[in-house]
Amino acid sequence: EFDEYLRCGVLEHGFLRVVCEQCHAERLLAFSCKKRGFCPSCGARRMVETAALLVDEVLPRQPLRQWVLSVPFPLRFLFATEPAALTAVLGIVYRAISTHLIRKAGLKQSAAQTGAVTLIQRFGSALNLNIHFHLLVLDGVYVRSNDRLEFRRVPPPTKAELDQLLKTITGRVGRHLERRGWLMRDTESSPLTCRSYFHAGSWAKYCKSWRVPKA
Repeated sequence: EFDEYLRCGVLEHGFLRVVCEQCHAERLLAFSCKKRGFCPSCGARRMVETAALLVDEVLPRQPLRQWVLSVPFPLRFLFATEPAALTAVLGIVYRAISTHLIRKAGLKQSAAQTGAVTLIQRFGSALNLNIHFHLLVLDGVYVRSNDRLEFRRVPPPTKAELDQLLKTITGRVGRHLERRGWLMRDTESSPLTCRSYFHAGSWAKYCKSWRVPKA
């Protein structure tokens, strides 16, 4: 992929000749790599296309809140090599947030629904491995009233609610990964072996002590 990125936009690696039918002006359009990992040009184009799709065809005209989940280094390596673990953790995070919203609206899960779109970012600004989730979650819930869907917005989360939500998420994630053999409790080394942040604004907390078992 990196080799493809180095050839992206370079005319000597292929191009199209574009001609205006009216004035007959010509331009050369170099081929793009269409990759996801390194190329800023192709990445920016895909980002704009995805944003337009979400705004025009997917997201309702309702308020949204961005939730960001960053994970410690051992879990970044785990998620990079085990897509099933990444998918399972994303499901746990979404269910915890949606349950929080429904309960905050004073409803039961059988009577209300919410929704979200998640974008998984895999690299930091220095091209370092930094897998984290950006969740665009409806800032409220939908309920059915007189055969119509009615949106009910909920107040912003408080620090106490975020603290409890973080505790719920880290506990569920740790227990699930432990059951699948992807993670084990660390009783020998420092609690800093697995530090997990759940960001909401500038707020952050630490999780319990876990470590990834050696292969």
